[in-house]
Amino acid sequence: MPTDVHQHLWPPEFLALLRSRTAPPRLDGWTLHLPGEPPYAVDPADHDIAARARLARADGLDLALVSLSSPLGIEHLPPAEAGPLLTAFHDGALDLPAPFGVWASACLSAPEPDTAALRRELARGCVGLQLPATALLDAAGWARCAPLLEVAAEQDKPLFVHPGAAPAAESAAPAWWPALVPYVQQLHASWFAFRAFGRPRHPDLRVCFAALAGLAPLHGERLVARGGGRDRGRVDCRAFYETSSYGTRAVDALVRAVGIDVVVSGSDRPYAAPVLPDLGADAAVHALRHANPARLLGPTKGARP
Repeated sequence: MPTDVHQHLWPPEFLALLRSRTAPPRLDGWTLHLPGEPPYAVDPADHDIAARARLARADGLDLALVSLSSPLGIEHLPPAEAGPLLTAFHDGALDLPAPFGVWASACLSAPEPDTAALRRELARGCVGLQLPATALLDAAGWARCAPLLEVAAEQDKPLFVHPGAAPAAESAAPAWWPALVPYVQQLHASWFAFRAFGRPRHPDLRVCFAALAGLAPLHGERLVARGGGRDRGRVDCRAFYETSSYGTRAVDALVRAVGIDVVVSGSDRPYAAPVLPDLGADAAVHALRHANPARLLGPTKGARP
């Protein structure tokens, strides 16, 4: 089943709620306003459901997994604001036509995580749980999110770690700054926090890091040098790495560090086009698009009830 594990598509009800807001995250027409980023002109075609379905089929996909864009910061809004937005996203995304599937998101600002809401969305057909990397930067973050992660593990569903909201950049920063600096830093930190705190607490949880985890696994030699890599060379077969925005050189380097069996194909469409890295063998592309996503998603392979 050719699969893209990382796309974004905003359903109409979700768009309407973003337009009704007076504070970021909000849409003014098709201009997106976020606290830490310059205004972004959204292309309406990017959220045209019929057009995106045709594009996914043209990409040869049998499954394209849609996620809430965590840089919007919705998961960290007060519950009264986050709740309607999350409901609109889940309702609309679960109603998308084939080949789309959906990652579930959760409100993280309540005193306690809402595990009942996550169970409900997983039961409705979401393939797993997405959390922003900003929620998983340290031991406290992994402990706070533990109830949600326990639900995912109990139901044999994976976790997708996506970049979260960027802090406000200085006015001179170029438009690409958030994607190249805070997003990568977040993924890098969350991967090391996962290694130190998340994996010991959740030994059976399947985890997928967006954008090759900010290339954090390439620091294995430094980890050894600093005393944290006694198990270097042992691959965590339940930790996966999604390829969005990276090409052959980065994917090849990561494969050398973690192996081909834990790298999965993702595009981050519409923010980046799909890239199939040239790894010198059709078997590698098959692994990235077919075999490895199936292992990440588990027995249901993204099917809805």
